[in-house]
Amino acid sequence: MAVREQSQSGALSAASRSPCEAEEAALGRCLSLLPWDRFSAWLHCVCVVGFDLELGQAVEVIYPQHSKLTDKEKTSICYLSFPDSNSGCLGDTQFCFRFRRSSGRRLSLHCMLDQLDGDLPVSLKKDPAYYYGYVYFRQVRDKTLKRGYFQKSLVLISKLPYIHLFHTVLRHIAPEYFEKNEPFLEAVCSDVDHWPPPVPGKTLNLPIMGIIMKVRIPTCHDKPGTTHIVQFTHQEDTQISIALPTVHEVDLFRCFCPVFFHIQMLWELVLLGEPVVVMAPSPSESSETVLALVSCISPLKYCSDFRPYFTIHDSEFKEYTTRTQAPPSVILGVTNPFFAKTLQHWPHIVRIGEIKLPGEVPKQVKVKKLKNLKTLDSKPGVYTSYKPYLNRDEEIIKQLQKGVQQKRPAEAQSVILRRYFLELTQSFIIPLERYVASLMPLQKSISPWKSPPQLRQFSQEEFMKTLEKAGPQLTSGLKGDWIGLYRHFLKSPNFNGWFRTRRKEMIQKLEVLHLEALCNEDLLLWSQKHTEVETVDLVLKLKNKLFQADREHLPMKPDTMEKLQMHIDAIILALPDDLQDILLKTGNDSFLGGGNGAGERRLYYFQLKESYGLLRLYPEGVAAQ
Repeated sequence: MAVREQSQSGALSAASRSPCEAEEAALGRCLSLLPWDRFSAWLHCVCVVGFDLELGQAVEVIYPQHSKLTDKEKTSICYLSFPDSNSGCLGDTQFCFRFRRSSGRRLSLHCMLDQLDGDLPVSLKKDPAYYYGYVYFRQVRDKTLKRGYFQKSLVLISKLPYIHLFHTVLRHIAPEYFEKNEPFLEAVCSDVDHWPPPVPGKTLNLPIMGIIMKVRIPTCHDKPGTTHIVQFTHQEDTQISIALPTVHEVDLFRCFCPVFFHIQMLWELVLLGEPVVVMAPSPSESSETVLALVSCISPLKYCSDFRPYFTIHDSEFKEYTTRTQAPPSVILGVTNPFFAKTLQHWPHIVRIGEIKLPGEVPKQVKVKKLKNLKTLDSKPGVYTSYKPYLNRDEEIIKQLQKGVQQKRPAEAQSVILRRYFLELTQSFIIPLERYVASLMPLQKSISPWKSPPQLRQFSQEEFMKTLEKAGPQLTSGLKGDWIGLYRHFLKSPNFNGWFRTRRKEMIQKLEVLHLEALCNEDLLLWSQKHTEVETVDLVLKLKNKLFQADREHLPMKPDTMEKLQMHIDAIILALPDDLQDILLKTGNDSFLGGGNGAGERRLYYFQLKESYGLLRLYPEGVAAQ
C-alpha cells in the first residue's frame, strides 16, 4: 500500500480490501505493463549452448532477445552448461548449476515480486547475487558432424531455486526443441509469459506446450515438514496433465545412498558451514548431492556459497583452490579428476559413484583419512579427520535399512530422511530461538511518546547457561557434546545469517507494536494541547513512520496503517488553513524519498519556517537524515 495523500473515501475503499487481495491486484498491474514482464517473474532468459570446433562452447541463442547477460555471465553459462570432457555423458543429462551475477547489474525490476519474497521460507528466498542454471544436455553420435557427435544444451536461467519445477519443464520441452529448434523455443517462452505470478501459497496452473503443470509454492507460514497436496477438481481433470508434489525438493534418499552411514556427520558439517567438496562421476550426481546437502539443515538457511556444479573455468577457481589460505565456507560439486589433486588440502571430501537406488542394503563404509584420497580411482566414501560432536543415531539407519529390505518406495524413504533432518535441526535451533526471544523488551515498556526500546545483546555465555535446563535434550534423545556443537555453530556463517534475520524480525516487531500504541492514542487531543510547531513535528514523524512501514513491508494488522492515516488527516484538518495547504500540497513521496530526496525535504522545511517564523522544527528524525 503506497502512503499517499488521498480523499477519505479513497483511503477507506483501498483499506476495505484484504492485504492479500490488494497485493495480488497490484502485482497483476505490475506484471501487465510490458511484454515479457510475466516471463521475467519466472525466468531471466533461455539459452542454447552449442559446441563450435574453433570456439569451443558458445551461446548460440538467447531468448527473449532483449535479455541482458554480460560477457562474463555468458562465459560462465558456456562452461557450466556442458559436462567435463572426462565425464563421457552420452544421451541426455539433466543437472543444475549456480553462478555469481556480474556486479553493478540492476536487480529485480519487479518491486512487488521482491515483496512476495518475504512470504517464502528462508530456503526459497532469492539471492540477488546469484543465478541458477537448469540444464538439459544432449550428446549423441552424428557422423555428419566433423567431431562425430551432436552436443547441445538447453538452459533455463532463473533467480528462483525451483529445481524440481524447472527440471520438469526441461524434460517436457527439450527433446522436442532439439527436433524443431528456434520457432519451438519462441512458443515455449510465449507460454511462460502467460503464467500467473509466482505467489507463495496459491495453487498455480502453468501451461507449457500442450500440458498444464499444477504447482503450489510453499510459504513461510506452512508447518515445516508438511507437503500440501495439490488437489484436482472434476472440471480441471481433463486439462491438468501434471501435478507436481514439490517445486524445489530433491530426492534425498537417492542422493545420500552412497554415503548412507554418514548422514548425521554430513548434517553437522553443513550446519557448521565447513568447506565440503563433492566429487562425482557426472554433473547430475554432483548437483543433486550438493542440493541435498544444502537442504538437510532446513528450516535453517544455508548462508554460505554453494555450487552444485563447479569447473576449472569458474572465476572463483583460483580463490577456492589456493593453498595459501584456509578453504572458504562453501560446498562445491565437481566432476573433473583434476580436482582430486588440486583440492586435496580441503578438510572434507565426499566421493560418490553413480547414484542408483540399491536393491540391497548399503554396506557400511568407514570414514577415510584424507591422505588416502590420491587418485581418481579412490573409492566412494567420506574423506575427513572430523570427529562428530554427536553420537550416531542408529535408529534412523535401521529404519532406512528396513525400508530397503521391504522395498519401500524411494519417495517414502526420502520423506523419512527429510523428517529426521528436520527434527534434528529443530532440536538444535529451538533453544536458540527461545533464548533470542528473551532478548525482546516487554510490551509494557513500549511507549507511543518514546522511540521503540532496544533489543538486549546476545551473550554466548548467558545462552550456554540456558542449555542445562532448556537444551536440545528436551526434544532429542541423541547424546554427545551438544555444548561443543553450539560453540562451533556460533562462529559459523549460518549462525550469523540466522541471527541477522531474527534480529531484523524482532526490530520490525517492535516498530509494529510502537505503531499500534500510537494508533490507540487520541493524537488529535494531544495536538490540541501542544503548539503548532510540535503538531507539525508529530505529523512529519507519523508520515515518515507510514512511509518506512510500507517500504520495509512491516507485518502490520490490516487496519493499523488506515488508522494512522486517519489520525494524520484529522490532525491536519484541525490546523489553520494555510498550514494545511503546506502540509497537503507536497505529497509524501517528495519529502520522504521520492523526487530529489533530501533536497526537496530541506525546501519543504524551509517553506514551513518561512511561512510561520518557526525557530525550531524537527531537530531530529527525518529532517536530520
